[in-house]
Amino acid sequence: MSEHTGAWAPGSPCWSDLGVGDVPAARDFYAGVLGWRFEDGPPESGGYVMALLDDRPVAGVGPLMGEGQPVSWTAYLATDDADTTATAVTSAGGTVVTPPFDVMDVGRMAIAADPTGAVFGLWQGRAHDGYGLVNQAGAPCWNEVHTRDAEAAKTFYATLFGYTYDVFGDPAEPYAAAKLHPEDPAPVAGVFTPPGGLPDGVPGYWLTWFGSTDTDATVATVTAHGGSVLMGPFDSPFGRSAVVAGAQGEVFAVVAV
Repeated sequence: MSEHTGAWAPGSPCWSDLGVGDVPAARDFYAGVLGWRFEDGPPESGGYVMALLDDRPVAGVGPLMGEGQPVSWTAYLATDDADTTATAVTSAGGTVVTPPFDVMDVGRMAIAADPTGAVFGLWQGRAHDGYGLVNQAGAPCWNEVHTRDAEAAKTFYATLFGYTYDVFGDPAEPYAAAKLHPEDPAPVAGVFTPPGGLPDGVPGYWLTWFGSTDTDATVATVTAHGGSVLMGPFDSPFGRSAVVAGAQGEVFAVVAV
């Protein structure tokens, strides 16, 4: 178990939330697949609920907020100042999709997209810092950008948050592990172009990974609850892995921890 308290360092993936058309159905799905329980937010939260594991926050689930919004997971990157970082997004070649706004007394957020189309959130925590539990079964354990243009994405996030990269793997399909500082022992996120690229018409996207003690069993539970398997399960240097879709079509991944 890895509990986290306090603010996440700027540039760190610090939260993931899911926008869906049917929040109660999503609650049932993730309770069954990842073992989450849920706490309702106050009336002014607009139906947003907090997912808990071992009584610590691991994700959020809320209703779609606008016409045309896709059902999807959104990864949030921590910032000390959402307004300043949103301005820097534009300067670095990205797009601010939703300008910064206050979320009650919980924090301040914005939604942005990098130059390759990958949508992400910015989170300036106040009462809520983000993930309270990571790197265990049912909890978030990794976030990465899938993109057609890894070099453009790497440059953007390096400009925005000062990422440096350790690049490894097949030279034809390199994987860039992002660090907040070159001397840091561990990376915080990944950037790469998947083998075979992305499907036509699909922009870049952030993918959130959740831990599992038995990836094959988790995948079976996904399908039993109405989800589908997009890739795997397969063995990787990081553990047995799979990319799946929830019952409402949202894409996420699981990896053995």
